[in-house]
Amino acid sequence: MKDIRNFCIIAHIDHGKSTLADRLLEATQTVTAREQKEQLLDNMDLERERGITIKSHAIQMDYKLSGSSYRLNLIDTPGHVDFSYEVSRSISACEGALLVVDAAQGIQAQTISNLYLAIEHDLEIIPVMNKIDLPSANPEEVADQIIELIGCKREDILSVSAKSGMGVPELLEAIVARVPAPTGDVDAPLQAVIFDSVYNSFRGIEAIFRIKNGTIHKGEKVKFMATAKTYDADEIGVLRLNKDPQAKLAAGDVGYIISGIKEAKDVKVGDTITSVARPAEAAVAGFEDVKPMVFAGIYPVETEEFEELRGALEKLRLNDASLVFEAETSAALGFGFRCGFLGMLHMEIIQERLEREFNMTVITTVPNVSYHAFKKADIQKMILVNNPTDYPDPSGLDRIEEPFIKAQIITKSEYVGGVMKLCIDKRGIITGQSYLTADRVELSFDMPLAEIVFDFYDRLKTISRGYASFDYHPIGYQASNLVKVDVMLNGDPIDALSALIHKDRAQDIGRRLCEKLRELIPRQQFVIAIQAAIGAKIIARETLSALRKDVTAKCYGGDISRKRKLLEKQKAGKKRMRQLGNVEIPQDAFLAVLKLND
Repeated sequence: MKDIRNFCIIAHIDHGKSTLADRLLEATQTVTAREQKEQLLDNMDLERERGITIKSHAIQMDYKLSGSSYRLNLIDTPGHVDFSYEVSRSISACEGALLVVDAAQGIQAQTISNLYLAIEHDLEIIPVMNKIDLPSANPEEVADQIIELIGCKREDILSVSAKSGMGVPELLEAIVARVPAPTGDVDAPLQAVIFDSVYNSFRGIEAIFRIKNGTIHKGEKVKFMATAKTYDADEIGVLRLNKDPQAKLAAGDVGYIISGIKEAKDVKVGDTITSVARPAEAAVAGFEDVKPMVFAGIYPVETEEFEELRGALEKLRLNDASLVFEAETSAALGFGFRCGFLGMLHMEIIQERLEREFNMTVITTVPNVSYHAFKKADIQKMILVNNPTDYPDPSGLDRIEEPFIKAQIITKSEYVGGVMKLCIDKRGIITGQSYLTADRVELSFDMPLAEIVFDFYDRLKTISRGYASFDYHPIGYQASNLVKVDVMLNGDPIDALSALIHKDRAQDIGRRLCEKLRELIPRQQFVIAIQAAIGAKIIARETLSALRKDVTAKCYGGDISRKRKLLEKQKAGKKRMRQLGNVEIPQDAFLAVLKLND
């Protein structure tokens, strides 16, 4: 065990984590020149296209230093706030973390957030300043920021360039010297914590674990403690670029197990694997349950694909433990699932993965957050409202509470005015403002989560020209004056377009939503009335005129009564069609709320 080092790389998005991982793999000769490619560990097409890490990736490297051989288990983590649950799980499998900071951009919001996660788990932090060869790099100033943040010495900060490989040999030496070897008892009963899992359509579920205590042998009977089910360890091994089967793994190792599990619900991230012959007395404390922030309905386009969608979501949950879903029905869309996501990017990625990996064409409804409703009759009883259709009758309602968050925004001082205006427009209350350096400001706001669900992040990036970084955490529920806005087409409410909105903004949003839907819904052979209503009160209306055929074109002259007769006949047909006709709503219309400011 003294030769093992388990560490992860944490940083803000785009600070060079994946590129640094590539250089470490090259320097330890884990990959050959033929296998080498940019962002090697980002093996999902979606990750490569967007240039972001979505999944944590574990890989083992062999490293020789002054005659000794070391096994380095590296876990590359995502940097986006929506994937922080991936980061927390990776951190729990490590003893050390490389805190990577861009020498040109300095400390960002997610850098601080990920650092606190690592400190909570008592990890050894190695500060690394990346991109020092950039013309815009400011290493002295960024080094001062790092010293102020974690209280280290100037000589503890390693300067590297992940692009050129400069400083990487010194970094590897620092990992061996500063990251502690794992602790654990090889002779104790087996305790291995699952921190990730992958679905393989040929071999079943592959669980990825870190052994805390004991030893696991190939072929032995193992028990998953959360489900109490037993399996044979058909194959165990370590994760290199490809899986590397082993005869046994011991305490401190990170590896995988394949035991022919077919059901996705039989493997839970955070579960403990133990031996049937000599079981452990207690499971290792797993990870805290993830709390979804944003809810949206996902429905199959074809109703008969409901069970296929369920299977696809279960397989996705194996790979992404932060996805939460339950079945629900909608009058407009039929059977589907109410899904909980960690943020808007997370929702977008899940939808894209369903389409790419499982060929599922889905309709996603307007995202919203969960509210707490209290009735006058029983003021102590809280009703959870995850969906606007669950909203109780307002006449018997005492109050409704919405979730609030503490938002941390780090930006350049020249953009402070614009950022403050945006946050105040979104019902935010400023709680703190501190200058990190002469031109970098950290702003703190308390604001409703519902306000950041829509277009907040995009608008923040626009206002700050991409320089603002954003992080948030929930701070509880507060009472708010909310109303339910329904959208109706020809008098029929469309439950998938309903939303709970603050009363002061309901009229404005209702009007803009009707205008947006008028652009998106295709014209029919009959007039369509698009209305927004609060209860029985109509607050906005747009009329989509009918497509009309010129029925009088064949009348070259003659009596006006001939033309009138044709027009009256057409009018009667349109009226009948309006009573019987259905309005097809395109997918764009369900997400119209998100683009109200375009």
